[in-house]
Amino acid sequence: MRLSRSPTPFVLLLLVVVAPAVSADATRDLVTMVGGPYFDVKLGRKDGLESKAHKVRGNVPMPNQTVHDIHGMFKKNGFSLREMVALSGAHTIGFSHCKEFSDRLYGSKADPEINPRFATALKELCKNHTVDDTIAAFNDVMTPGKFDNMYFKNLKRGLGLLASDHLLIKDNSTKPFVELYATDEKAFFEDFARAMEKLGTVGVKGNGEGEVRRRCDHFNNLNV
Repeated sequence: MRLSRSPTPFVLLLLVVVAPAVSADATRDLVTMVGGPYFDVKLGRKDGLESKAHKVRGNVPMPNQTVHDIHGMFKKNGFSLREMVALSGAHTIGFSHCKEFSDRLYGSKADPEINPRFATALKELCKNHTVDDTIAAFNDVMTPGKFDNMYFKNLKRGLGLLASDHLLIKDNSTKPFVELYATDEKAFFEDFARAMEKLGTVGVKGNGEGEVRRRCDHFNNLNV
């Protein structure tokens, strides 16, 4: 099991929502470069006047959250359960650090529903994760460098990496969408592209609420 250098999928989604348009464009281009669907990115978004890590919490799904909690985040921004599952399919690329799923592997709370061979490989990979927090595993162990519907097929085989991934096939409200996308890649691509376009319209800033940065990684006025 090798490590990936791709950004994590929900980082991709976060880029589309809060980042300059050039970063959202790059996100779309990365998805298409590795075989995923094309989607439009609306240009002209203004950049925020602050960037604080603590404000991300509560707005980006965490790996140990329930389907209900994760859907709550999406629902407040106008996304349906189906759209949430489609966007979760971004986990077909990228990686997650061992600390995000190690509780599924070790001790009394180890998850018995993980594919046994997969669990053994992950335990070996992550055995030193407490001293090296950079160790990570592919979100999609089968086709990690390709944007496809393998993520959903993996969930049916006990190959979901994060607890929140596995819950999508366990929860009766999301299971039908997982099964649909596992058998129909075209449906997944179409739903994912529409949801990404919709995601790009969330939190658009009006006059006086932001700026067009001269450098993507710097405020125009550092005293703001």
